[in-house]
Amino acid sequence: VQLQASGGGLVQAEGSLRLSCAASGRIFSSHVMGWFRQAPEKEREFVAAIRWGVGGTYYADSVKGRFTISRDKAENKLYLQMASLKPKDTAVYYCGLLRRGDNFAYSQYYDYWGQGTQVTVSS
Repeated sequence: VQLQASGGGLVQAEGSLRLSCAASGRIFSSHVMGWFRQAPEKEREFVAAIRWGVGGTYYADSVKGRFTISRDKAENKLYLQMASLKPKDTAVYYCGLLRRGDNFAYSQYYDYWGQGTQVTVSS
């Protein structure tokens, strides 16, 4: 599986962006796909995840109510709609695929990663 993230950019505080992640290869209903982010000199942190089959979603407390994760199974695409963006949301955002297990909030368990897309929120 190869993942390609896109959609990042520069946005003012309180603005919105939608990130996309295109997946090549087969994604099974048992898989989980997630978004993580990494700010300079910080560890990669969990943002959101979705169960590919049933669509159950999970969010970090820091983005709950502002970000929405979704997927298009027919197109093999993952999305992250971000609203009410804040300067502290500035980071490189990565999409990942977890083939098995429920450790969707921990980056070390993911099997595949996209290349990352930069999101910069100005104050």
